[in-house]
Formats: sequence, structure tokens, C-alpha cells
Amino acid sequence: MRIAGYLTALVILAIAVVFPQVVNSPLVMTMAIFTLIYAIMTTGWNILGGYTGYISLGHAAFFGIGAYSLSLLSSHITVTTGYEPFFLLPVVGLIAAACAVPLGIITLRTRRHVFVVLTIAMLFIGQLLAINLRGVTNGSTGSGLPQPPWMGSAFNPPFYYTALIVLVIAVAISWWIRQSKFGLGLRAIRDDEDRALGLGINAGLSKLVCFVIAAFFIAIAGGIYAYFITYIYPQFVFDPLADLSMVLMVFTGGLGTVAGPVLGAFLIEPAYQYLTLTYGSSGLYLVLYGALFLVIILLLPEGVIPSVQSLITSQRAKRKSLATTVTPGSRDSATPAAADDLATHGEVRSP
Repeated sequence: MRIAGYLTALVILAIAVVFPQVVNSPLVMTMAIFTLIYAIMTTGWNILGGYTGYISLGHAAFFGIGAYSLSLLSSHITVTTGYEPFFLLPVVGLIAAACAVPLGIITLRTRRHVFVVLTIAMLFIGQLLAINLRGVTNGSTGSGLPQPPWMGSAFNPPFYYTALIVLVIAVAISWWIRQSKFGLGLRAIRDDEDRALGLGINAGLSKLVCFVIAAFFIAIAGGIYAYFITYIYPQFVFDPLADLSMVLMVFTGGLGTVAGPVLGAFLIEPAYQYLTLTYGSSGLYLVLYGALFLVIILLLPEGVIPSVQSLITSQRAKRKSLATTVTPGSRDSATPAAADDLATHGEVRSP
């Protein structure tokens, strides 16, 4: 089963690598880039929300921090080949991680709904700072980034492959965490934090590490988005709707799984882009978007991957029970019992 999973992942990765070579539509490539950006965000967020059970509705603040960090860093470099801002993405992630340390220390002192409220406040505080710190962010007028030198069909592939590389790294780290002893401790915190503390698990440090890792990858996704758009505004990079979409994508694919967040992004983001393009002028896309989430949550409350796994497990259990009921010796053992039963009712007569 595990080998089949690895082979499936390799096939999907191979398809993703050759995708820009067979698809020439700029619209489809743009949708693919946004999907990969959200897949990075959901994978990073799942390390915190899925493995520890701490549901943050404010981690889009680090998306904005990453976008503005790349904008500020890019203003001090000369872009000639177009790839220079991509090399700054690890620095962008580290800046967001440094900001996440004190924020994590403060917010992770709380639990459940109080933690959710504090993370929401964190997002809106970031948006307000971006609007009011005009000397740094240019306020509500927005901030620009260097224009990439690529033109036409050569514009999208660099962003696509950069996002794909970051996604592969994020998924690999998420998989390693889940398989490690550290990941086992995280799941213990998710199930019962007080009992985990009694077992000697350093819950505070573990949660903080996950908080920072999630901020790191979400910030890198924000940097890719900012360079792709080339001009950013506070209300769009510190967007509560983007944060909510990210969380719902994780729940759709499967909270606490490795592939679930990626699957959720691949299912929801293209649908969102299609609805926006089709019904964007009327605002009906928001209603349809909400209805889509409602249907998925009602039909698959545990997410796609856990529901499919439960279905497969139940089918195997049924097959196993049928196999144990009908055995080769059951026919022979049933014959004397049947004869005794017939004899009791006077149906068996000697010749």
C-alpha cells in the first residue's frame, strides 16, 4: 500500500513537470500557478492546524509579510535575468519566521476559540499596519515589484516551476514530520494536550516550531504571488477571504493528512477561479463558492482522503468477513449437522 502511494506521487509529480509543455493557454497556466500557491499555503498551514489541532484563521498575515518583504528586498537589487527575486524567497520566509516567533509565543499561550480569535486579530493588525506605515509600504496606494523580463508564453513557466519546487519541499517536510517521533508528539498534543504534557512532551516548543514552519511557507507563497502580480495592495495580501479559503481547502482534502491539503487546493482553487471568471461581475461567484464548500462538508465531513480511506477499509473488512465465513471445511462440517436435523424431524429413513 505504501509503495503504491509513492508510485502515485511520482506519477503526479511527473505530470506536473510536463504540464507547462503540453498546455499553451495563458489562462490555464495562470490558474495552475494560483493553485500551486494555495497548495503551498495549505501544506504549510496543515503542519500547524492539522498536526497540532490549533486552528489559525490569521496565518494569511504571513502571506502579506512575505509579499511586502519581497517587494522591499527587490527594490534594492537590479533584476536582469528575472530570476533574482526567486533567490530572495528563502530570505522572505526567514523574515516571516522571525516575525512568527513572538506572535507564536503570545498566541499559543491560549487554546481553542481564544486562539482562533487572537489569530484573526493578528491578520487585521497586519492589514492595518500595511495601510498606515506609508513610509515602508506606501500605504493603501500599494507597492510595486520589478517587472519580469519574460514576455508571451515564456512568462508563466518560471513562476510555475518555482511554485512547484517549493510545494515539493513543503510536502516532503510535512511527510517527514508526520512520520517522525516529533510528529507523533504533535498528534498527541492534538488528541489530549494535558496528557501529552504528562508524558513529557514539550508542547509549547512543539507548537511554536509548527507555527513558525507554517509562517515560513505561507510567506514564500506570498512572495511568489507578489512577484507574479508585480503590484500589491494591503487589502489583497492581508485578505481574510484568502485565509478562510486556505483553511477550508485543508478541511476539504483532509485535515492532518499529507496529501489532503494539496488535493483540497487542486479541487477548490480551479473551481474558484472558474466561478470568478464566469460570475465575477455579479458577485454570484461568492454564493456559489460558499455552496460548493457546504456540499463538500455535508457529504464528506472528514475530508476527501479520510473518507476514501474509511470506505476502502470498510470494504476490505467486509471482504475479509465473507472470506472467513465461507471456508473450504464449512461444507463438510455442515453435512452431519444437516443430517442430524433431518433425522430429528423424521426425514431420514434407513433403507
